[in-house]
Amino acid sequence: MNVPRLKLDAVSCRYGDLPVLAAISMTVQPGEFVSILGPSGCGKSTLFKLLTGGIDADAGAIEFDGQPLAAAGRPFAFMPQRDALMPWRRILDNTTLGLEVQGMRRRHARERVAPLFAEFGLSGFEENYPAELSGGMRQRAALLRTVVQDKPMLLLDEPFGALDALTRAGMQRWLEQMWKKHRWTAMLVTHDVREAVHLSDRIYVLSPRPARVIREIEVDLPRPRGRDAATQTRAAAIEADLLETLLDPGQPGSRTHPAFAAK
Repeated sequence: MNVPRLKLDAVSCRYGDLPVLAAISMTVQPGEFVSILGPSGCGKSTLFKLLTGGIDADAGAIEFDGQPLAAAGRPFAFMPQRDALMPWRRILDNTTLGLEVQGMRRRHARERVAPLFAEFGLSGFEENYPAELSGGMRQRAALLRTVVQDKPMLLLDEPFGALDALTRAGMQRWLEQMWKKHRWTAMLVTHDVREAVHLSDRIYVLSPRPARVIREIEVDLPRPRGRDAATQTRAAAIEADLLETLLDPGQPGSRTHPAFAAK
């Protein structure tokens, strides 16, 4: 059996007297794109705080590549909901920031980042400031800053939540293309059912707080996620099933759905 890249085993967490996570168990395999869906305030972002060391779990275990997370160094590159670009730094120097924080000299960081600008649709904007870019371009710059750190796993916390619907759809399609090319191991926190279905190999659904895993769904759709009628029909069935689970989290909810196996 393959060792998961990331494994959470019965992880629980509370803020003071408030229980937030209740015995969360999940895995992410190398090269897999996994999404976490749940209602607002259920504790989705708390998971990322646990993984990045912002808070400690009260119970359970977290492993990375088969060893305790504490022994894995800093294996995650984190992209927050807002692009968090520094307005006084040009785009080139915003994208090198993570490397510089790790101790790389700015000149060497620029040499590593510069060849990727064309691939990320940012060629020609290296010397611009964030305020001069569109929302989608800012998010691509933020993702470039994240992936250039060459960490084993990406953590994406609702990265397109602040974008308008059209820009968001374009960014989702672009991210899927980039993931297919690079096969990053990624975990996405989102409240957008359609986004989760479009991007994911598997989806975990969390209950209201204290969050527990109430569904684990495999998204067995071809990649790239096509717009043909058959794929769209299957995707719509998965979305409807997920919405039903989110709206009625008390239902039994099987771990599979007839639409998933349909060809």
